[in-house]
Amino acid sequence: MENVWLIRSLAALLVSFFIGLLFAPLVIALAKKAKAGQPILCYVEQHAKKAGTPTFGGFIFLLPAFLVTLVMNMGEGLSVGLIAAIVMISFAVLGFLDDFIKIKTKDNQGLRPYQKIVGQAAIAVIVAFYAYRTPTIGSGVYFPFYGKEIDLGRWYIPFACFLYLALSNCVNLTDGLDGLASGCSVVYLFVYGVVIVLCVFAGVADQTLLLFDAALIGGVLAFLLFNTNKASIFMGDTGSLALGGASAAIALFSKQPFCVVLVGIMYAVSGISILLQVAYFKLTHGKRIFLMAPFHHHLEKKGFGEAKICAIYSIVTLLMGVLAILSAVVGIYGIQ
Repeated sequence: MENVWLIRSLAALLVSFFIGLLFAPLVIALAKKAKAGQPILCYVEQHAKKAGTPTFGGFIFLLPAFLVTLVMNMGEGLSVGLIAAIVMISFAVLGFLDDFIKIKTKDNQGLRPYQKIVGQAAIAVIVAFYAYRTPTIGSGVYFPFYGKEIDLGRWYIPFACFLYLALSNCVNLTDGLDGLASGCSVVYLFVYGVVIVLCVFAGVADQTLLLFDAALIGGVLAFLLFNTNKASIFMGDTGSLALGGASAAIALFSKQPFCVVLVGIMYAVSGISILLQVAYFKLTHGKRIFLMAPFHHHLEKKGFGEAKICAIYSIVTLLMGVLAILSAVVGIYGIQ
């Protein structure tokens, strides 16, 4: 069958979802038994009741997504999709270390910021060099609404590193409410799934990347059932750093990294709101732009419920995702 890759990808989504669904109760039970309760930041008083909720929930979607990609990739060798899955696991290992330290010390600090950044940067540099030197990925990218491939040359490496660092940290910052990061991620991955399909038909992306994207969608959907308010488990940095790394890999390997500006808008809001808050606080010697940063905590302070904030973030992500898909359609196929 000519389009068997589409069938395999849809099957990967379903299989990963059901594995995650079966796996979730076991992960939650083990996390509770290990007393892996998430320490809550003392200045987020409205989250005090969440203290003790088990973390390490990222395993609910990480393992199914990786295993399904690995098994269904048999015979393809070290494919683009499998590389993306390895990138995800690499960031997950770093996040696991952060979560482990938090649980061990009963403190929400975990790895020091510079340690986390060094780890993220090391992974990013290795993957960026690998992608740059791999013919199936390369240094070519497309801009939204523009149909010609632009070769970034050696500038691809610092650009790719920036995207890995930006997305892994911004997804991590977005993971502050029940179902927020996971809900936005499902929409992000679905939008990029559509973009990848368009790119595959146009001959500019690898089929196996869709397989990984679909498997990750299935896993995150299963996790989301246990993560919406009131969450039974948190994904922790194990999950959020991995989701950020996977999201960056999918954007770069599909050669559509600038679509992140559109579909990743709410991740950017989380990161930029922190930067603005800190800069303004220092410049004005104590004044603030937001009641609390990241922005979703500002909305909480304004009286918005967690479910409503999650809905707002997901809807905005979806609307901007439609624009991202439109930009890919126009860029790849033009307007007839």
